[in-house]
Amino acid sequence: MFLGGSSLDRGDEDYMREALELAARAMGRTSPNPMVGALVVGGGEVVGRGYHHRAGGPHAEVLALRDAGGRARGATLYVTLEPCCHTGRTGPCSDAVLAAGVSRVVAAMTDPNPRVAGRGLERLARAGVSVSCGVLAGEAERLNEVFIRYITCRRPFVVLKTAASLDGRIATRTGDSRWITGPAAREYTHRLRDRYDAILVGVNTVLADDPALTTRLPEGGGKNPLRIVLDSRARTPPAARILRETGNTLVAVTGDAPGERTADLKRAGAEVLAVPGGGPRVDLAAFLKELGRREVTSLLVEGGGTVSYSFLAAGLVDKVVWFVAPLLIGGTAAPPAVGGAGAGTLAGAWRLDRVSFSLLGEDYCLEGYPARGGCGCLPD
Repeated sequence: MFLGGSSLDRGDEDYMREALELAARAMGRTSPNPMVGALVVGGGEVVGRGYHHRAGGPHAEVLALRDAGGRARGATLYVTLEPCCHTGRTGPCSDAVLAAGVSRVVAAMTDPNPRVAGRGLERLARAGVSVSCGVLAGEAERLNEVFIRYITCRRPFVVLKTAASLDGRIATRTGDSRWITGPAAREYTHRLRDRYDAILVGVNTVLADDPALTTRLPEGGGKNPLRIVLDSRARTPPAARILRETGNTLVAVTGDAPGERTADLKRAGAEVLAVPGGGPRVDLAAFLKELGRREVTSLLVEGGGTVSYSFLAAGLVDKVVWFVAPLLIGGTAAPPAVGGAGAGTLAGAWRLDRVSFSLLGEDYCLEGYPARGGCGCLPD
């Protein structure tokens, strides 16, 4: 990480916090780009504000400098991610910063994109701009955890989301699962769908529940993610709700999927992707690599239990969002939240760290990050 310039002070943190709040306004809308917010501060007051709205649109720094106009000369630019120094969908932000005559740049973090990786700040410093980096870095990294995983590993940031009873069941022995959690938890689930690029379930969930997998927010609107079904033998019914709802559906199969079934799914509007790799199930690592090539930066895995276990066992889960409802279902035949072979020892179990809890109605929501195993980065 490039470090330079003056030491941190309280004013820097206050301004950076506002920049982070600006960046978060575009949650779920900037993929495959990061969320970025920027402030221009001159004479002790904010004279320009901006945030990146969508990929292909102006970057936060450009919008903030435009807002500031001539007042940017000699001012300080606060930005949640270092200004880029390369041409992508837009030109280099470092050029705009220099042209505006900014005298100081304060960044929360360097850009993890290998094409930048500190070079944007270094260029500004070489041009005589005072540069500081690291103000509220932890908050900035959490805000862009999706982008960091995607740009460094070239595969989606994977969130495992589950709603279970106190005894870890996701349905009764008869398959009744609506609804384990209450309205507040279900609303939060839809806000997660609005935030991430894609949502994934196994074919058994489709057969048992016939879910829509759409985003339904109380205030209306929302973004429907790409719907994905892991379905090695193409058993998804062509009349399933996921193929009738607005939005795109991808069915991931193996090379052994019967041709007649895959043809029926294509006629019903699905994209059918035969994932390379041996074995009777879809190769998850190969599949995530393909999603990365398609610029799918984030994936919400909603189960069921076998799918959840498969992602955990492969070391491909980056974050867990776990709803716990205050009820007991019981029964050895009731499906568990995590199926498969499970851990053989407690030492081999998936422990979470950086854990937080919240209360949503009568349900608890636990969020955390797997503490062991590889990051699941995939070679080119």
